[in-house]
Amino acid sequence: MRLLLNLVWFFLAGFWMALGYAVAALIMVVPIVTIPFSIAALRIAGFCLWPFGRTVVPAADAGVMSGIGNVIWLLLAGWWLALGHLLTGAFLCLTIIGIPFGIANFKLIPVSLLPLGQRVVPIGSVQDRAGVAF
Repeated sequence: MRLLLNLVWFFLAGFWMALGYAVAALIMVVPIVTIPFSIAALRIAGFCLWPFGRTVVPAADAGVMSGIGNVIWLLLAGWWLALGHLLTGAFLCLTIIGIPFGIANFKLIPVSLLPLGQRVVPIGSVQDRAGVAF
């Protein structure tokens, strides 16, 4: 079922949103100081291409610098990527078939706003570690 959801997601929203993250990664790689933002953008782009069956969890080793970096990210690229998820999710919710994909877009808004200090992991590994399903 996850494969089917991911394939439909890819064509409805995943490719276009991942393209937005790729553009953000290219922009962030130009100034050398923002290369960590570029890496985070590419990590989230991969998650955006194939989200079902994976989830985002806080990184245990994230420090103060990831919080400061998140503020910078939010100002430079996070707000327009979150806006893209919001608009795409709203349009997908106009049809009954698109509602689960619209909700998935809404769930990607927090990670698009604050990607540093987050890890993308398979859902099974989260269940094994924490004992709960996300």
